[in-house]
Amino acid sequence: MKVKCPRCKVETEYDKANSFRPFCSDRCQLIDLGAWAEGSYKIPTQESAEVSIDTKEDSEEESDENLH
Repeated sequence: MKVKCPRCKVETEYDKANSFRPFCSDRCQLIDLGAWAEGSYKIPTQESAEVSIDTKEDSEEESDENLH
């Protein structure tokens, strides 16, 4: 079966003979690994937005208490 390399989009064989699958080469595989290590791939979550809102509200309440 042929697939496109996720990195460079070149068609490559997806079988046991290709030890870099789904990538076409060691180079593309390492570039992708480097992107993961840098944190380039992030999945936004609803939970993180809620946590930051809750944290902001808590700090505002503390500020109000310190004023009184």
